[in-house]
Amino acid sequence: MLTLLGRRTSSNVQKVAWLLAELDIEHRHIELGGAFGGLDTPEFRMMNPHGKVPVLKDGDLVVWESHAILHYLAAAYGAGRFWSEDPGERSQVDQWVDWAQTVLQPDFLLGVFWGFYRTPEEHRDCDAIDKAVERCASHFKLVDRLLEEKDWLLAPEPTLADIVIGTHLYRYFELEIQRPEILNVRKWYDRLQQRETYRQHVMVPFDELYGRLSF
Repeated sequence: MLTLLGRRTSSNVQKVAWLLAELDIEHRHIELGGAFGGLDTPEFRMMNPHGKVPVLKDGDLVVWESHAILHYLAAAYGAGRFWSEDPGERSQVDQWVDWAQTVLQPDFLLGVFWGFYRTPEEHRDCDAIDKAVERCASHFKLVDRLLEEKDWLLAPEPTLADIVIGTHLYRYFELEIQRPEILNVRKWYDRLQQRETYRQHVMVPFDELYGRLSF
């Protein structure tokens, strides 16, 4: 049986848990990190020398880094779902997966969620937060245009691009920040919320993270 290691309040863990549920892959989930600790043990460092989650174990195989795990699961268990077996179609998904990791995630997860929500109010850099919020608004306007007259980002059904970008929507729409008018993204988010897999694995309360930089 596969094993996923990582706390459920981690957005990177949520991406993997969501895909596991979508593919109906039997697995066990062991919460590590945050209040659960366990990232500095010799056993965990043997699996991931960087001491971060998520980590996936599939027999003797160990995979870390959330997007590497997503690619592995889709290739090994997806049978073309979420990540096409056609190289050209894969490339179209992969460019958005990379964009999410190199552009969207640094601005939203680090600049906004960490800068605004996880940083104690007295230590916040308001100018930096405002700039990150503005950059995120531009990013989601771009996604909004991509979604014109479409239910999903790149195909008739969700792909890994929907997973890696869509995971951020719950927090983006829950935080008390300024957001542009992004009707297509809002409709996409509404569709995601209709999926039990999304509600269960992504819409996880994150109150415990408020004002906690070291958690």
